[in-house]
Amino acid sequence: MSNWTLLTGLFILIHLQTFSQKLSIDDPYFQIHATAANPLYTTYASSMDRSRLYGDKAYKMNYYSDCDPLHYQTDQGGRIYNVWMINKLVVDKVAKYYQKPVVTASFPDMVLLEYEPFEGIRVQECFFVYSSRIALSRMYIQNTSNTKQLVEMFPILDLERDSLEIIDYDSIQFGYITHHFETKQRLISDLYKNAPYPTHCRDFFCGSEKPYSYGGFNGNLDNFYNYIKTDFYKENRMQDSLNFQVSGLVDFVSLHYKFDLEAGQTRTISYYRGCEDQDEDLNELIEEINEVKNIDLQYFIDSNVSMFQSVPHIDFNSEDDKLVYLGAFNLVRGCMLPPTGKTSHNFYVFSRNPLWGWGHGHQVLHESLSMLAYVYLDPESAKESQRVYMEQQGEDGLIAYRHGPRGMQDYPHKGEPTTSAPFFSWINWEIYKVSQDDKFLKEAYESGVKYTDWLIKHRDTDGDGTFEWGPYGIIENVRDWYNAVFQVSAERYLDVDKEDISDELECLDLTLMVINEMRCLSEMAEVLGKTSEARDWELKADSTSELVNNRMWDENSGFFYHVNKNDHSFYFMGRDLKRQEIIGFLPLWANAVSKERADILIKTLTDTSKFWRKYGVPTLAADDEWYSPYVDYCCKWNGPVWLLWDYMVFDGLKKYGYDQFASELADRMMLAVKTQLSKNHNYWESYSPDNTVLDCPPNYIWDAIMAKLLIEQYQEP
Repeated sequence: MSNWTLLTGLFILIHLQTFSQKLSIDDPYFQIHATAANPLYTTYASSMDRSRLYGDKAYKMNYYSDCDPLHYQTDQGGRIYNVWMINKLVVDKVAKYYQKPVVTASFPDMVLLEYEPFEGIRVQECFFVYSSRIALSRMYIQNTSNTKQLVEMFPILDLERDSLEIIDYDSIQFGYITHHFETKQRLISDLYKNAPYPTHCRDFFCGSEKPYSYGGFNGNLDNFYNYIKTDFYKENRMQDSLNFQVSGLVDFVSLHYKFDLEAGQTRTISYYRGCEDQDEDLNELIEEINEVKNIDLQYFIDSNVSMFQSVPHIDFNSEDDKLVYLGAFNLVRGCMLPPTGKTSHNFYVFSRNPLWGWGHGHQVLHESLSMLAYVYLDPESAKESQRVYMEQQGEDGLIAYRHGPRGMQDYPHKGEPTTSAPFFSWINWEIYKVSQDDKFLKEAYESGVKYTDWLIKHRDTDGDGTFEWGPYGIIENVRDWYNAVFQVSAERYLDVDKEDISDELECLDLTLMVINEMRCLSEMAEVLGKTSEARDWELKADSTSELVNNRMWDENSGFFYHVNKNDHSFYFMGRDLKRQEIIGFLPLWANAVSKERADILIKTLTDTSKFWRKYGVPTLAADDEWYSPYVDYCCKWNGPVWLLWDYMVFDGLKKYGYDQFASELADRMMLAVKTQLSKNHNYWESYSPDNTVLDCPPNYIWDAIMAKLLIEQYQEP
């Protein structure tokens, strides 16, 4: 025997051993035990280096619904799952499992589970979103009983509607070629009609080996159950195979594997789903799937563990708290995409699954507050995301409302461009404090100075030292729906110029944001050795803070409000501007209020009839006539809890030494998040302060702020 033959045989043996072994997590910190009732985030998207903006598929895992199989759901593209049949007993729903799924590890692009669909059949399942167009499920199956078991498996691609067209079955690659349609329409914000989101899609659904049979079916899982369990006494009953359908419209297609498993024996079976635009090359998709069939999943698990080594390994009081913490990092990492189009830096979308137009409209500074958490996981990537703004910043210093692959999007209105809530230098300063990258700090400082100078010139148009939102304030001010002050009508039925008055007021929120930017620039300048500039920025912040206290503090109610731009009164066209909103506490965050007035603010904050609600601090006081605790749509500011803004209140409490109240607020925020993650395993755009029913966009990137909150809450100073 030649040395080459010996080496080849040894490689094949090692290869087979690697692919037939259970997967493992070598760091105990990332070994979890999450049942359906635990607050686990379960949406998975491919790693940034294997992702693309268009034609991207992410998956929501559902392991918690008893009436469904364990499945992986896409937005518009159906779901994939496996139906078990052990000794001719069908296990098609989680409720039938002998031992229900338990998640043992969860990362941004993959998840490990263990369960027993039938007593004595132990399964470790790894679901992995390899790329924007390929996902796989690998099942390591072990017979732990002392008898032989007949195992049948039915991997299924289920569109849940009859527009799945079978084009062919590829007997060489063991897979179905199908077509389906995906609409660009969404309940909230349609996808951009001219952007190349695939609508006419191709699927390739295959297994790791030749199946025993295959078929296409109409109806639902109950109908499929009847098919594979046809009465033994029926004259026309099928034998033990599927229908081998190779064309036509169906609801789902299924592969079928059948094998005996001796006592103690193991078997590994995988299935793969590829999805692409019909204009793309099918052969390239099949070639990529074949490459994926040969990858070592342990390598990708180890890579995830290595990436997560950088996050603080906090010793939490409960396992549930750690699940929220790790899930927040999974959320933000899962939203990151590689450079494309008009940006040479990685960027994020608001969500990869579900997908909606506004969430794919590129980066906005208030969503970028998620970088305060993300920097602990991947500081280089967080810096790159901020460089998107620097790269596309206007020559005059403008950072527009949106930046990304389609470039600067400044939505001009009344001859004035639109910016966003100015958190730019705050984010950069927080990134620097973790990364300690002096080169980045220098870039960020220079860019931040230009932007702040732009704000001073363009958002203090009367030169009185406090600031007004721009003409398109209804999006610029971030607080764009049911805002008790900026919105003129209770139902927002007027046009944008008549409805929003934020450009006609001296605005408390914007002024405090500018103050905070100045303070961060001062800190940056000090580190960079620009001592005189540091002192100048701090003096500007202090003088602006004095104006806030002189103009915007109402002694009678002990609270801060916006004021009329013309006369600095608390009235505008006869309307009382003294409506207590969450922004009244931001002077704590901006370090812009005396300790005496801070004490007065705390009394209002902790009043349970106003702001100290079960699930956090609402955007509007509960005793206001416009207050509503119901989250029945996106973007509402008359009651819902927005975690980013609650974090700013938390941060302000810590700055002023109210540690106990900060801790209590963190607990309320955690209760909101854990309640939802335990129920539906989603993060949400906003939360109700009083109840648990939500109907707004899920899996919103900025909820990653929870990781930053927990680091601040638990980590020793």
